[in-house]
Amino acid sequence: MKRTRTFIALDPGKAIRDRLVSLQENLGKAGADVKWVEPDNLHLTLLFLGEVDQRELAPVCKAVAEVVAQHAGFPLSIEQAGAFPNARRPRTLWVGVGTGTQEVTALHDALERPLLGLGCYRREERAYSPHLTVGRVKADHPAEDLTKALAKYATWSAGEAIIREVHVMGSELTPKGPVYTVLSRAALK
Repeated sequence: MKRTRTFIALDPGKAIRDRLVSLQENLGKAGADVKWVEPDNLHLTLLFLGEVDQRELAPVCKAVAEVVAQHAGFPLSIEQAGAFPNARRPRTLWVGVGTGTQEVTALHDALERPLLGLGCYRREERAYSPHLTVGRVKADHPAEDLTKALAKYATWSAGEAIIREVHVMGSELTPKGPVYTVLSRAALK
């Protein structure tokens, strides 16, 4: 049985993606060894399902559509650059969510129950924290310049988008990086 790496995500739209690419370029000037997320792959993950059997994809898409239809569209602002685990030891570079944090978290929480019920999702250990990953630091050496650059963008903003749909995404890992495909779109009410 074919399996598809699957996740559920929000698309911030082209205008915000363009500003995120500009942020990546500015952070890149710090000289750290970073694998940047491709512009077309910049998204906000609601839930990562992992490998899902082909026959389970239709029930997943149906469950997502049913949950999402009960939530209204909302404004989402993307702002503030940071790093996990922290700015002094950056491994994952991210930008946060300002306006829309409650709506994104409510969608995440509402989607968890039916997907746990389908058996194709395992709850994460840590609490959900809405963010977009923009890059992953590859080298282990201290990244003082990157830490300084992140501090400079702590109050940065990419602006606001209106979120009207949720995507169920497939991810194929290739030597050049992941290739994402929209498997289904679920409209917010």
